[in-house]
Amino acid sequence: MPNIKSAKKRVAVSKANFERNKAYRSALKTAIKKADAAIDNKAADANEAVKVAVAKIDQAAVKGILHKNNAARKKSALVKRLNANA
Repeated sequence: MPNIKSAKKRVAVSKANFERNKAYRSALKTAIKKADAAIDNKAADANEAVKVAVAKIDQAAVKGILHKNNAARKKSALVKRLNANA
């Protein structure tokens, strides 16, 4: 446990950031899974589900939760699957 005031603050801030990022990551994974399920089931709303997932991926990249290349790779794979199953 840190003794210095600034170190104590860093622990608190990093914990808060971790919890926030964890929530963003969870929402991102959920959106991607919903889009994958919609694509697999050839659902009518597959395009909309992919659009929501791509928006979540972009948001995560802007916030620094995903690296921009990782985000681009995820988006590309998702849209490629959508077009292949269309």
